[in-house]
Amino acid sequence: MADSAFLARHGPTEWSVSGQHTSRTDLPLLPEGEVLARGLAARLDGTTFAEVLTSPLRRARRTAELAGFPDAEVCDDLTEWGYGDYEGRTTAQIREDVPGWTLWTHGCPGGESAEEVTARCDRVVGRVRAASGPVLVFAHGHVLRALAARWLGLPVTDGRLFRLDTATLSELGHERETPVLLRWNS
Repeated sequence: MADSAFLARHGPTEWSVSGQHTSRTDLPLLPEGEVLARGLAARLDGTTFAEVLTSPLRRARRTAELAGFPDAEVCDDLTEWGYGDYEGRTTAQIREDVPGWTLWTHGCPGGESAEEVTARCDRVVGRVRAASGPVLVFAHGHVLRALAARWLGLPVTDGRLFRLDTATLSELGHERETPVLLRWNS
């Protein structure tokens, strides 16, 4: 079906395992992340995509390569939500200074705003909707959750409702003309 998107979150990195927020820090996949990324290939086999897009960050690009899509087109709009001053810190560390902090409710000083992420996600949604068939996207936890929220017509901050683990596959599509989640965190 045109107007659908498969979302693949990159495999685990050192910081995703430790819980450190990773946006622009360009970490490699862990060895087990490479194994899990290869496992996505069998799950995507047999599906033809009109476009395959990836974040410019190497953890997403490597996941795309290992999943069988070495020629995925780099799309800057798929870069992870910019964590600014919280880059490399865990939620527990941030909450020592800001009790109850979440990205979704408090944002990040020196980082990207919800409005900036909304604009990026809306461009990706527009591109998917204009494609001649399904689009495969390789990216990161928070931006993919924000993208799903925008697909559904929700504010990016509602991405907080969609847990997303590493090396998972999700699918956005429609029930009749209504945008829906067809599969999530699989």
